[in-house]
Amino acid sequence: MKISGLQKLTLLDYPGKLAATVFLCGCNFRCPFCHNASLVVNPKEASISEEELFDFLESRKGRLQAVCVSGGEPTLYRELPSFINRIKEMGFLVKLDTNGYRPSVLRSLVSENLLDYVAMDIKNSKESYAKTVDVPGFDILPIIESVDYLLSGKVDYEFRTTVVRELHTAEDFISIADWISGAQNYFLQSFKDSGDIIGTGFSAYNENEMNNLLKLLKIKVPNAQIRS
Repeated sequence: MKISGLQKLTLLDYPGKLAATVFLCGCNFRCPFCHNASLVVNPKEASISEEELFDFLESRKGRLQAVCVSGGEPTLYRELPSFINRIKEMGFLVKLDTNGYRPSVLRSLVSENLLDYVAMDIKNSKESYAKTVDVPGFDILPIIESVDYLLSGKVDYEFRTTVVRELHTAEDFISIADWISGAQNYFLQSFKDSGDIIGTGFSAYNENEMNNLLKLLKIKVPNAQIRS
């Protein structure tokens, strides 16, 4: 595993839990608004070894409750199941952040009781997905499969969308609402320029505009919220 970073404490990444977040290098998408460009476009050598990570987790037993495995895109790693299993054996809950493009991996991890929570990005409406992830010949079917699987309720989950003025319209969110109608949790996140994004020229909707998008969503997704 190429571990590019470790956030030793987060109160936000795992709902209701004290957690640490592990960032893995590499991604199969090239979303131009991605705020972790250095993990995606030109990932460097691992900045922390697995043993260093597990030594840290050992020292936090009884203090941290969960570990979030993020990226990049974690499901690209063949060794992900054994990596997560080791975390679980230490007594931590595990949350996976994923773009949903490898539904077979997601399904396998859940069936093996390796995941307690999944956060899947909904990049855009089905109609606008390809332009948003910037992948030539993009196939939406794996995304649809992952969404359907999470909607079936096999594991606690949330969907989330980073909202970018130049990429998302009100019509896109009406389409998303139809797609994920009745979802357990759905969060809108306003775009912020981290200084480490892939593209340029992107901006956020203002607070009033975000609230108007939320109203559209709540017709079909009552649990939709804005995450600051």
